[in-house]
Amino acid sequence: MKTRVTVVLPARNESTPIGNVVMQIRAQLPEVEVIVVDDGSTDATGEAATKSGARVIRQPYSKGNGAAIKTGARAASGDVIVFMDADGQHDPADIPALLARLDKGYDMVVGARQAGSQASLGRGLANRFYNRLASYMTGHKVEDLTSGFRAVRAEKFREFLYLLPNGFSYPTTSTMAFFRAGYSVAYEPIHAARRIGKSHIRPLHDGLRFLLIIFKIGTLYSPLKLFAPLALTMFLLATGWYGHTLLEYGRFTNMSALLYTGSVVTFMMGLISEQITALMYKERE
Repeated sequence: MKTRVTVVLPARNESTPIGNVVMQIRAQLPEVEVIVVDDGSTDATGEAATKSGARVIRQPYSKGNGAAIKTGARAASGDVIVFMDADGQHDPADIPALLARLDKGYDMVVGARQAGSQASLGRGLANRFYNRLASYMTGHKVEDLTSGFRAVRAEKFREFLYLLPNGFSYPTTSTMAFFRAGYSVAYEPIHAARRIGKSHIRPLHDGLRFLLIIFKIGTLYSPLKLFAPLALTMFLLATGWYGHTLLEYGRFTNMSALLYTGSVVTFMMGLISEQITALMYKERE
């Protein structure tokens, strides 16, 4: 039985590139279903996508990139879903490579952006940090944690829709969820182009929100791997400070007590979070 493929493009005010992106997808894979989720656009994004041959689902107002992804995933009829940006950054010519890798037994294949593909130096450094942290948490090499260009097995991806945020960090959440559930994840090298039009990411607002990704990575996969080192660091600081004050002043100070207490509380938070995470994935292990 031939595998059915659906390409989902979340789009908001992308009337300039969307038509060309859809036509390129259909040129590469004429038989695929193309769904454009119009996330409350105020321009002609929906009309341009319809004219290009895509099925358009219109959100009455902007709900966020992640919400659009979830809407598209629910509506997709394919056995495999390819998610990609509608702004022209992702090359539809890379889709066959992702699908070919998926056919080798993987459950998710992520388009890993190569050097020079990041939007800015700051974003590139941040993504490298996220990749290393995620690699430590999972025990697997994570080449691109935040790439939105990916092919997934639809049935398995839908298992985690309830976990996905409505904002911009759905790639992080879905990747960590697949690793935690024991599914197979692979990376395919791609080169992302400069986006056409204005980015919807706000540096200050979304920069602070992306910092929360660090904690989300930990709580989604193995909280103790995040909390235990913090607790140990606080314990060692408490012990070092206690040794200093004992030698210098011959007493145990409030700071040592605070650090010791904090280390115990941090460890217990990690332990509780670990149990909650295990229960969350219980049906999938």
